[in-house]
Amino acid sequence: MNPGRKKEIKAGMLRVFFAGSPRFAVPALEKAAAAHRIAGILTAPPSPKGRSSVPVPSEVEEAAIQMQREGKIPAGVPVLHPEKITDEVRAEIAALHPDVLLCFAYGKIFSGKTLSLFPKGAFNIHPSLLPRWRGPSPVPAAILAQDAETGVSLQRISREMDAGNLLAVTRIPLTGTETTGALLDRLALLGAELVPGVLDGAEQGTLQETPQTGEPTFSRLLRKEDGEIDWSRPAAEINAKIRAFYPWPGAYTRLPDGTLLFLREAEVLRIPEQHVQDPGAAPGTVLETKRGLWIQTGDGVLSVLRLQRQTKKETDWRAFLNGNRDLLSRKLGDS
Repeated sequence: MNPGRKKEIKAGMLRVFFAGSPRFAVPALEKAAAAHRIAGILTAPPSPKGRSSVPVPSEVEEAAIQMQREGKIPAGVPVLHPEKITDEVRAEIAALHPDVLLCFAYGKIFSGKTLSLFPKGAFNIHPSLLPRWRGPSPVPAAILAQDAETGVSLQRISREMDAGNLLAVTRIPLTGTETTGALLDRLALLGAELVPGVLDGAEQGTLQETPQTGEPTFSRLLRKEDGEIDWSRPAAEINAKIRAFYPWPGAYTRLPDGTLLFLREAEVLRIPEQHVQDPGAAPGTVLETKRGLWIQTGDGVLSVLRLQRQTKKETDWRAFLNGNRDLLSRKLGDS
């Protein structure tokens, strides 16, 4: 083989333009930076955080700044955070001469004009087993559906949302105890592990692509009001909702005085404890207060272990009962 040609295809020379914003996108950025060259970063604009409402950079931007200090990304690599990707922004990106786009949770759809800036391809990490749970909230969707497995897909970006060819996939079983926060952190690490191989394949022209097969399902953006618990639903379904909505937006019910009560951790009671179920009790009724707050549902009993009264700190059920001793036989969920 021609020595010059061998040098051209040596891994590690791609100029990668990274797009992402939240904390769980950072491992992918770190893997890309370790394997190739970061040409630039696209992230969300600074937004108000906390009570002070002072705008702060996205977690990806903060990580990029720290990585530049540590020499993991060359000093001077630009971090762009436009409100929209305009022609002017595209000109800025083009001036960086990127080879590929790598995206994880940037939150915006890329137009054909933008995708054309990356001669070796545009790739997206999606935390689901595509085509299952396309869309913006795949992790809570998998938990809400009580799926037996999920995973992470690294796909080529197409004009149709999350419909591109698959380049690499990792599958994991679900135990029925995962929360969105913990599962997303795990999938972020697994997705990051796929990055070097796909980038190397893009550089060397050896990528193997597989079209998505099967009927797609779709997730949607979560709203705060989606977190309200309907106690007439089965205990397993309510438990899945508590896990899917943790840490945000939170699954909640109402105390008898109308105050919001967020449920942070629970479990479905099993035999022989299930005998405590009272067929005559209305769903939402507190049946017992031992080893948890035991609440009647439409099918089964839910034991709530951690709670958070509106404006108060999260606490375990014992500490919560110290200030709410009159809940036994009371009904939750009524406004």
